[in-house]
Amino acid sequence: MIIRKACLDDLSSIANLHAQSWRDNYRDVLSEEYLDKVVFTDRQAVWTSRLNKPLTNQLVLVAELDDYICGFICAFGDNHPTFGTIIDNLHVKPGNKGKGIGRQLLAGAASWAATHYKSTDLYLEVLESNTKAIGFYESLGAKNIGSSYWHTPCGNQTKEFIYSWGLPDTLAEKLLLSK
Repeated sequence: MIIRKACLDDLSSIANLHAQSWRDNYRDVLSEEYLDKVVFTDRQAVWTSRLNKPLTNQLVLVAELDDYICGFICAFGDNHPTFGTIIDNLHVKPGNKGKGIGRQLLAGAASWAATHYKSTDLYLEVLESNTKAIGFYESLGAKNIGSSYWHTPCGNQTKEFIYSWGLPDTLAEKLLLSK
C-alpha cells in the first residue's frame, strides 16, 4: 500500500468513495433522495474545489492498493480556535477496512499536523450514530470532549461528538510505533 498526497487526477475516486461511504453509513441521517440522487454531485463539487484550489492549511492523503484508491483523509490545520486541527474526512472502502489503512492515513495526517501545527490539538467530529468509527477513534486514544449538531446538506440535523487526541505528536508517535 502507498500513502501519498492527493492530486487532481484523484478527484473522481475520492468523490465516489466519499459518496459511497455516506450512502453506506448515513442512511439514518441523510434523506433517501439526497443519497440516491444528489450525494455524488455534491461530493464531486466539494472535492473539485478542494483539489483545484487547496487552502494553505489543507492536507489530503490517499491510500493506494493495487493501483486504486482504497481510502483518503483530509485535514485542516489550526481550523478551530479551541479544538485545533480537524480531521475533516477519513474514509476507507468497506472491503479494505480492518487492514490498517485508516491507521496509516491517520498517522500521516497526525505527522503532518505535528510538523506544521504542533501547538494545536488534533480533533474530529463524528456522528453519534457512527458507533464503529467511534470505537476506532477511541481505540486510538481519542477522547469525547463535547457535542454539537451537524446541519446536513439535505436539511436534517443530527448529533455529533467532538473527539480529540490532544497535541498531534502524541497520536503520530503512537501510530508510528505501532506499525
